Amino acid sequence: MIELILIMVILGILTGLISGNVLNSLQKGRDARRKNDLSQVQKALELYYEDKKVYPTSVPFGGKFCSSPSCLTNDKVYMTKLPSDPNTSYSYALTADTVNGQYYYLFSCIENYVNDKGPGVSMSGFCAEPAPAPCVAKTCTGCGVCKYVLGSPNSTPLTPFPTPEE
Repeated sequence: MIELILIMVILGILTGLISGNVLNSLQKGRDARRKNDLSQVQKALELYYEDKKVYPTSVPFGGKFCSSPSCLTNDKVYMTKLPSDPNTSYSYALTADTVNGQYYYLFSCIENYVNDKGPGVSMSGFCAEPAPAPCVAKTCTGCGVCKYVLGSPNSTPLTPFPTPEE
């Protein structure tokens, strides 16, 4: 009986170790997909900018991205279907200033932000506007504060949202 209990305890420990690694790998995979999605959207936005010399005022995540908002038959199509994520929302913010002109930011939640030290990742999230604007955290549906940002080539890097300890 003691041997049987010992085997069950060992199997329980091994299962716990394996399931922790599997969950972490799944999070990393979903985060990589989100980052790739936003990278593809960024490329489509740059193609749009090349044609129009301005960025669009909005981006139809989950829909078709064309040269006009109505996507008529003769419109140029930049992406046949913009990505969407069932667990969170992607967010597009267009802004302008006198120095950089028009520029944008793409925001998303990511799950593995504690271990991800890559560019555009912040444990505390990001300010919705570049400095010197007051720092208001950019929120994303699904996770609260957006933890990942990707900007246009001419955008000013966003300041990470200050954590209570800072």
